[in-house]
Amino acid sequence: MNLLQSIQNLIKRAGLRTLAGPVLIVLILAMMVLPLPPFLLDILFTFNIAIAVMVLLVSMNTTKALDFAVFPTVLLVTTLLRLSLNVASTRVVLLEGHTGPAAAGKVIEAFGHFLVGGNYAVGIVVFAILVVINFVVITKGAGRIAEVGARFTLDAMPGKQMAIDADLNAGLIGEDEARRRRSEVAQEADFFGSMDGASKFVRGDAVAGIVIMLINVVGGLIVGVLQHNLSLSTAAQNYTLLAIGDGLVAQIPALVISTAAGMVVSRVSTDENIGQQLMGQLFSQPQVLVLTGGILAMMGLIPGMPHFAFLLLASALGGLAYYLVQRGKKATEQAAVETIAAPVATEAPEASWEDVAQVDVLGLEVGYRLITLVDKAQDGDLLRRIKGIRKKFTQDIGFLPPPIHIRDNLDLRPNAYRITLKGAEIGAGEAYPNMHLAINPGNAGGELPGTPTTDPAFGLPAVWIDNAMREQAQAMGYTVVDASTVVATHLSHLIHTHAAELLGRQELQQLLDHLAKLAPKLTEDLIPKLLPLSTVQKVMQNLLDEGMHIRDMRTILETLAEYAGQTQDPYQLTALVRVALGPAIVQQFYPSAQELQVIGMDKELEYVLMQALQAGGSNQAIEPGLADTLLREARNAAQAQEQLGLPTVLLVPGQLRDLLARFLKRALPQLKVISHDEVPGFKAVRVTSMVGGRA
Repeated sequence: MNLLQSIQNLIKRAGLRTLAGPVLIVLILAMMVLPLPPFLLDILFTFNIAIAVMVLLVSMNTTKALDFAVFPTVLLVTTLLRLSLNVASTRVVLLEGHTGPAAAGKVIEAFGHFLVGGNYAVGIVVFAILVVINFVVITKGAGRIAEVGARFTLDAMPGKQMAIDADLNAGLIGEDEARRRRSEVAQEADFFGSMDGASKFVRGDAVAGIVIMLINVVGGLIVGVLQHNLSLSTAAQNYTLLAIGDGLVAQIPALVISTAAGMVVSRVSTDENIGQQLMGQLFSQPQVLVLTGGILAMMGLIPGMPHFAFLLLASALGGLAYYLVQRGKKATEQAAVETIAAPVATEAPEASWEDVAQVDVLGLEVGYRLITLVDKAQDGDLLRRIKGIRKKFTQDIGFLPPPIHIRDNLDLRPNAYRITLKGAEIGAGEAYPNMHLAINPGNAGGELPGTPTTDPAFGLPAVWIDNAMREQAQAMGYTVVDASTVVATHLSHLIHTHAAELLGRQELQQLLDHLAKLAPKLTEDLIPKLLPLSTVQKVMQNLLDEGMHIRDMRTILETLAEYAGQTQDPYQLTALVRVALGPAIVQQFYPSAQELQVIGMDKELEYVLMQALQAGGSNQAIEPGLADTLLREARNAAQAQEQLGLPTVLLVPGQLRDLLARFLKRALPQLKVISHDEVPGFKAVRVTSMVGGRA
């Protein structure tokens, strides 16, 4: 009783639908071992035919392949069911075939007598024809279509994934819809891959049907003649008809299932099922029906032809064409009436704010051959690298950059990519997914065969090489990276370079909101009581524009709060903030040195610049002749400092720092300008190069 109750509880918890599959498989396998009476065989053969018809009708009424996603499993189960019935019926035929044609049940008897007229020679021919149709024509064609469909579905996956990502990045769909579409794309690939393998079940079933029928015929003759002392003709009549009936009752459902498989894999997914597609595309053109009817009518008038059949079908096609023409006229008239009655309904909708498309702050556009770099299904790791780039940027610079929207661009070359900032291109390059980029850092020995190029991030000479030459290139002193690393490094370099432009109002507000959780009074007292958000944003951008980070927000905001009552000018506030951040600025250029080896400026040149600055007032500009001299001297000093292996840092008075920093930035971006006020008192300073004089 306890065991029975346990089984009942298990059934209640699992549910009948959950247990239906395992129970069905166990029963099918049991039929191969347990003897079945003829009556039960009739029921099971009828059930097999019903299942085949149901599968055919369901496959015809689906609108897309995934509506019948369980079809590969159904193919396996129905094939296993037919083979189990063949084994069970073979046992009954060989044991009881000597008693007469009804030994294996009424269904096998009906297929062996009524369908082939009781003539086993005709039965063999009919069975062979059915097997050929099933094996050679339908199953082979469906298998080939499934194979090609699986290949093209897998090839199309990256493009579909990119389209989903593009719609998601553009805001056309939400996360849930994108997740559903990605799941549908993956299920479609799994379905066609499964269909490619499941079609082999049907082909194997056709071969097994031939072998089983031959075994039944030969085995029946041996059993009938040797064991039951039947004459050869009687044994052939009984056992051959039973074998043919058994083969036909299995092959006809197999033919139906194969037809269903062919329909599922050969159809093109639309919003209509197969019946609607046939009627809508094959019988919807009156001109085709009229021409076909005319040809049949002419053939029917030829002497010796069956006039009635040809002329009857020609009349039917002509009547159908007339009906379609009349229906088209009524539809046109009705549409005209509706247009006159409601002309406004056909007008194009007015433009709305929904039609306004926002430009992506950061974008990465790739050619179609680079889709593999951003497709996880093809082991593309660029998406993972981009996530790492954003996280590293946040940790290094101090704020969260906007998301990077990735999309494919057919206007680009296949291996090209383009990086955009607010819709404008800030960087471009080419990458080859199946190759490596060997970069010459300046000390590599020897040349490598490949495609010469330059490193897109830093402009170093490089060459694209085959994967097999990677170790050789490393041994020669080259820095070897893959295509994903090339794009990721270029992207990382550019977003660090354009950090000031990435700090918009929204990003700054998010940063302040985050800081308010840690120091609410600091942000509350400063913004907007003392300074507007725009001024704070400009100060932050000034700092970022000169390659500084803004991780020390406490010091920055405290300094702004202290001096906001004295000045509202963002450049003066930036200079004051830089003095407060002086130790961090110096450490950025001299991580552990106690003595700062810097580039100095000649006193006479400093005096001239001071005079020019005072004479210019608010218009801070340098006279062209003086500007040329200053730029030439600064370049020479920077080169001398680089030859010494020292940081290219120019030390100037605080009044000149902002002017010189902005002036030298474009021509000498590697030269950093700091003021005397920014140098901590515990650091010693030694001038190793001089602008406008000697060290």
